[in-house]
Amino acid sequence: MAALMKAMHVSKNVNNITKLFTNLYLTQRVITPSKYVFLRSTPALHCAFIHITPDYRDLMEFFDESKNWGQNEVKAGRSWRKDELRLKSNSDLHKLWYVLLKERNMLMTMEEASKRESEIFPNPERLDKVENSMNNLESIVRERNRAYHMLETGETGERPGKLVYNRLGLRFYHRMRQYIIPKFMNRKWHKWHLFGFGGRATRRFLRLYREKLWNAKRRTRNRDRNRVAVLMRKFPNLDLEAVKEQFPNVDIEAIKTLKKARGHHLPE
Repeated sequence: MAALMKAMHVSKNVNNITKLFTNLYLTQRVITPSKYVFLRSTPALHCAFIHITPDYRDLMEFFDESKNWGQNEVKAGRSWRKDELRLKSNSDLHKLWYVLLKERNMLMTMEEASKRESEIFPNPERLDKVENSMNNLESIVRERNRAYHMLETGETGERPGKLVYNRLGLRFYHRMRQYIIPKFMNRKWHKWHLFGFGGRATRRFLRLYREKLWNAKRRTRNRDRNRVAVLMRKFPNLDLEAVKEQFPNVDIEAIKTLKKARGHHLPE
């Protein structure tokens, strides 16, 4: 009897092994070289056949490829434009957002690592391109949400806001939100949202702040005027239409009458 039970146990183990090899054979016929399939028939192989990226590197995903380490230049393309993003579906935009987010985290990690090692971070404009692409993508999603809400409800669907003055007298856009406690009972809200200004010190700060802005604007205007005057002195046959496009705030006719805009040549 014991021998019969042992024989049945061995036969059952052989059947299990046969099924396993059959599943493996079917797995090799189903799986394509470029994609991984999640198979319910082989629970022991689930961890081996599921991947979210072509290159699985664990925490090394936060770092650039090893071939780019120590390079002085890393080639990168331009940022995504709004016209290109408008042609994509919502699903593609959602996937692209996480791709850009992953790329931004990697670039920020490499930038910090380069600073710690006192090395040059190659092509830092890559981070600006990624951030510009993310801003464009977010604006496209906001456009679609606004169009959808306008069609369904007649409203934009965005959180309302208004221009208010802070304690220093500077205007900013305050986005409203919902609170459980009413506004007249919410002491914490009144503590952190003190709109409006007053007092002698605040008025003096605003006067000095406006003076600073005006001086910066004046220096910029004088710098552009001097730049145009130098160009007209060095290049008598300068294209004035191109100069007007580059310096729209400069009066070209007034610059012609200045002495520093005249070169050592006879006027035409």
